[in-house]
Amino acid sequence: MIKKETNNNTGEPVENFKKLSIQVSLNGLSFCVFDTVANSILNSEKVVFAKELTPYEILKRLKLLFSTHHIEDNQFSEIVVVHRNNLFSLVPQSLFNEDELANYLKFNTKILANDHLAFDELESYGINNVYVPFVNINNYIYDLFGEFTFKHNGTVMVESLLNNHSASKETVCYIHTSQRQMDVTVIASKKLLLFNSFNFVTKEDFLYYLLFTLEQLELDTESVSIKLFGDIEKDDDIYDLCYNYVKDVTMFYPSFTEHKIDRPEETIDFTVINAF
Repeated sequence: MIKKETNNNTGEPVENFKKLSIQVSLNGLSFCVFDTVANSILNSEKVVFAKELTPYEILKRLKLLFSTHHIEDNQFSEIVVVHRNNLFSLVPQSLFNEDELANYLKFNTKILANDHLAFDELESYGINNVYVPFVNINNYIYDLFGEFTFKHNGTVMVESLLNNHSASKETVCYIHTSQRQMDVTVIASKKLLLFNSFNFVTKEDFLYYLLFTLEQLELDTESVSIKLFGDIEKDDDIYDLCYNYVKDVTMFYPSFTEHKIDRPEETIDFTVINAF
């Protein structure tokens, strides 16, 4: 049985200074190895697939990635797997019932009868995130290392942004793009108004989902602040298009001061860095 906690195969204390975080999606993979003594990143890689793969194909690619970097030969004091997909639903803890996980998901995503369901608790913010993890990936990591922690990328994204968001009453729409997926987090006064994720192909798709989100939340394009980060730059076509429709569009550069990074930050996924 895989438990959502960190441990090791023997149950004995691990005299190790390395932690491993992995992000898995249908569109790509990424990982980081952290040195907890030097508080720095020892190794990392981000792989983007040319097309969306199946969970079976993803596992093959993850095994190849691990073999290339000799990940199986290492021991880690902590391992976190981040599952990135659109199969999730945020539920207020006051309304949450662990026996109703399928009901929370069935209204906005297609789930199968044999899908394994899980949930993360965002205790500080009174929210639970119900989602479908990649079970074959979890089983593989467990067979390699024993017990570990797994989360949904939405959990990491929301917690990280809320923890670092100012107490200003200004409404901010953060949009993280990676591997043809845009994660939209809207925060006002340290409160989460919305988190959702969309797959897009063209810049027009991106703009449609942005404007649709603002419309649903009744946010004014003249006053809302849009902060873009991830696989996007200020000279990107997406940035230019958004700027034509929303007055306040800026690039957002998250602070990674907790970790020493000796490589371009855009090569490392935001949620992989913030998984611990």
